[in-house]
Amino acid sequence: MKKVYIDVREPYEFASGHVKGAINIPLDQLMSGDLSDAQLTKDTSIIVYCRTGSRSGMAKMILDDMGFKNVINGINTLTVNERYL
Repeated sequence: MKKVYIDVREPYEFASGHVKGAINIPLDQLMSGDLSDAQLTKDTSIIVYCRTGSRSGMAKMILDDMGFKNVINGINTLTVNERYL
């Protein structure tokens, strides 16, 4: 199954370093329902992360509410690199 890594930090944070292959959809963009930067189906395996896990926790709840079935809060770059790559 295809995995999509979504970094929900702000663009300047994303630019400072991110998971290889991740896309940047800041939390406020995600909250508005704008997923135009990603081609996702409801069955896509999605791993969201930020700096501390707080914003990614909110992102997981938003995506769950939008009907996505396979969303994981990956916490941060280090955790994603260690557990999910």
